[in-house]
Amino acid sequence: MDTGTTAWRSPSNIAIVKYWGKHGNQLPNNPSVSFTLDKAHTETRVTWQYAPAGPELDFRFEGAENTAFADKIRKLLQSFLPAFPFLANMKLTIDSHNSFPHSSGIASSASSMSALVMCLLDIEQQLAGEDAPTGEWFRKASFFARLASGSASRSVFGPAALWGKTPFHSESHDEYAIPLEDVDPVFRSYHDTILIISAGTKAVSSRAGHALMDDNPFAGERYRQANRNTGELLRALHTADLEAFVNIAEAEALQLHALMMTSHPSFILMQPGTLEAIARIRAFRSDTGIPLCFTLDAGPNVHLLYPDAHKQQVMDFVLHSLKPLCQEGRIIEDQVGRGPARIGQ
Repeated sequence: MDTGTTAWRSPSNIAIVKYWGKHGNQLPNNPSVSFTLDKAHTETRVTWQYAPAGPELDFRFEGAENTAFADKIRKLLQSFLPAFPFLANMKLTIDSHNSFPHSSGIASSASSMSALVMCLLDIEQQLAGEDAPTGEWFRKASFFARLASGSASRSVFGPAALWGKTPFHSESHDEYAIPLEDVDPVFRSYHDTILIISAGTKAVSSRAGHALMDDNPFAGERYRQANRNTGELLRALHTADLEAFVNIAEAEALQLHALMMTSHPSFILMQPGTLEAIARIRAFRSDTGIPLCFTLDAGPNVHLLYPDAHKQQVMDFVLHSLKPLCQEGRIIEDQVGRGPARIGQ
């Protein structure tokens, strides 16, 4: 076989217990738990052909050349050569598209890197003449996705995933994520409505942010709290304890930003609109009893998490009270999804 094609769609994810701080080769300093999203995904198509003078790469993002992304992928492929030696004699033509705007507060590296890794594993499988992916195949995908982007390890599984060793789950591991099957149905239809407070580029990259944890004076306590929150969140997801879920999600979000504010150098990534949105969300929850809560990534944009049963009331609130806080009134509606899918071969 001298040529072939593969294509995968892989979703982004939103962490409830946050991954912040790492060691070694992309190993987490604490476990993290995330919901896998549905509509926010990356579709990546890879056409490969035998190239004895390889490796060669032709990369296009959203239909256009992107030198920065191409350089990053070229370095990643180089690091993968010991595990995927067939890449040394291949030309890869990669076309990648996101279903959501880049730098919009959704973890695009999680969806893009996991989609790319699954394409590489698919090529390996084609060359070996093997059958459809198995559970072990997806574990391998999570392992290599982690090397590309830590949060990408969790995008391999839906509806929720756990990455990082914890005493609260016997199968948990630092080198790959595992799917969380023991999740109450109420969480499988949860919504994630994203308020784009600012579409600007983050003031600090995730890589730099992780590195700042090495000298953060509160790092030790943070890791202890993340471990406790992981155990409590796993229990809440199993028992449908919505009150506990709300408390953990918001505490984790605010703690992530507190860590950045207490790092050296320090960063304040929330904006006035972020704080105003949080105040309005908490007032809405107090007034209505609806278990709407928020979480934040390392940026100013706000993720609203809530059960499907309250979708209409929450969206009425979003449109009237929160949308005016967003840049150009921009919101993105998503929900918990089932995980990646092969879309072509």
